[in-house]
Amino acid sequence: MNFVKFLSGHGRRALPGLESLRQYSADAAEYARRNYANNVSEYNTVIESLIAQRRGNLLRDVYDDMMLDAVQPLRDTFHLLIVGAMKSNRLQDAFFFRDEMKAMGLPPDVNLYNFLISACGRSKNSATAIKLLEEMKKHEVKLKGETYICLLNACAATGRTDLVYAIVRDMTAAGLGLNKFCYAGLITAFKNKQPTTDETTNKIVELVKQSKGWSSIETSSDGGEKVMMNLSEEELYNIPTAEYVHRRGFINRQLTVYHVALHASAELKSKVTMETLLNMLKEDGFTYDVFIVMQAMRCYCLCGDVDSAVKMFEEFSSTRPALPELYVTIIEGAMLERTPERMKLAFDYLEKMNARGLFLNARQGNDLLLAAALDEGDYVNANYIWDMMQSRKTTVFLPAVEAYYKGLKARPIPPDDPRVVMVGRVYDDLSARMGGRRNLSF
Repeated sequence: MNFVKFLSGHGRRALPGLESLRQYSADAAEYARRNYANNVSEYNTVIESLIAQRRGNLLRDVYDDMMLDAVQPLRDTFHLLIVGAMKSNRLQDAFFFRDEMKAMGLPPDVNLYNFLISACGRSKNSATAIKLLEEMKKHEVKLKGETYICLLNACAATGRTDLVYAIVRDMTAAGLGLNKFCYAGLITAFKNKQPTTDETTNKIVELVKQSKGWSSIETSSDGGEKVMMNLSEEELYNIPTAEYVHRRGFINRQLTVYHVALHASAELKSKVTMETLLNMLKEDGFTYDVFIVMQAMRCYCLCGDVDSAVKMFEEFSSTRPALPELYVTIIEGAMLERTPERMKLAFDYLEKMNARGLFLNARQGNDLLLAAALDEGDYVNANYIWDMMQSRKTTVFLPAVEAYYKGLKARPIPPDDPRVVMVGRVYDDLSARMGGRRNLSF
C-alpha cells in the first residue's frame, strides 16, 4: 500500500486537535505495517517475485507505487521490469518502462535492447524489432552475439526468411558463427513462412543436418545478469522449450535444434518429417527426452494417428514415471476428433492420471476443459476435468468456464442442478470481474 494512496482516503488535509494527531499516528503506523516496500532493493525483490509468479500485469502498479513513494528506480530495476513485461508478453508495458528509463537520464544499454527485441519476437512484431536495431545503430550501441540471435528469432516469429538471412549475413560479416539458437531461428522462420510448401519440411530437415557443426557465439558479460533474473537463453530467444528449461530432467539442452524442428513438424502436421527427425536423432546416439515425446505425440494426434501416439506414450512411460504433460498431450490429442471412441480414450487417461495423484496446473486444466466443453456427447470428460480442477482448487479462466457452462445449459439438466448452479456462480463472478456478464445464446 502506498502512503499517498493511504492519505488520499482522508482527503489529504491537516487534521487539527489531539484526536486528529492520534488518528494520524495510527494511520502512519498502519501504513508502515501494510506498505510492501520502502526502498529500491525491496521493490526489486517484489518485482522479481511477481515475475516468478508470472503476474506481469501487476508490474505497472508496482512502478506507480515506486513513483508515489519517491523511490528512484535503478538501471537494474528497469531491466527487471522489462524482463517481466517480456516474459508476460506485454510489449506496450516494455516500451513504457523503456521510455521512463530514458526520461530519468538512463539510456538503454545493449542488454535492455536485447530484452526489448525478444519482447517483439513474442508479440510477432518483427518490424518493431528492426526499428530497435536502427535505434541501436543511431545511438552507437554496440551489438553483441546475443543481439543478433534475438533479432534473428524475432524475425523468424513472422516467417521473414529474407530478414533472417540478412541477419545471418551481418553475423558472418561481424566474424560470428551460427550456434544452435541461430539454427533454431532459421527452422522457426521456415515453419512460419507462408504459404507452406514441400520446401518447408525439406528445409527443416536440411537445417537440422547443417546444425551438427554449430559453433559457440562469443557473448559479453551479461550472462551474470541473466542468471540474476533467472532468464535462460531459451526464454531470451523464445525457443519452444523455454517454459520447461528449468524443469529438472525434462529436456536435454543439447537437443535444442531437434526440439524446435520436432515442434515445427507437429505445427505443420507433417508425420513424415517428424519420423525422419526421430530416426536422425537415434542415428546421432541420443534418446528421447520428455519434450521430444510430447511433440511426436502431438504430431501423431494432429495427423489423426492417435494409436501411434498411444503406443509412444506407453513405451516411454514404461521405463520412467509419466509426467502430467504427457497425459495432457495424449488426452488433448484424443479429444481432437470428439468421436465416442476418442472421448472414451481421453477419459481412460484422465482416470489414470488422477489415480496416480497427478494434477493439472491452471493452463493445462483450462485448455483441457475448453477442449472437452466442445463435446456434443455425454459430457463425462468435461465434468471429470472440472471436478479434478475443483478438488485441487485450480484457477479457472473465463473462456473455459463460459464454454463449459454453455455446454451444461444446452443439455437437458434441471436449472437447479448443483453442478449447473455452482458453475453458473463461478461464471457470473468471473464475468463481473472481467467487465460484465456476457450475453450467451443457448
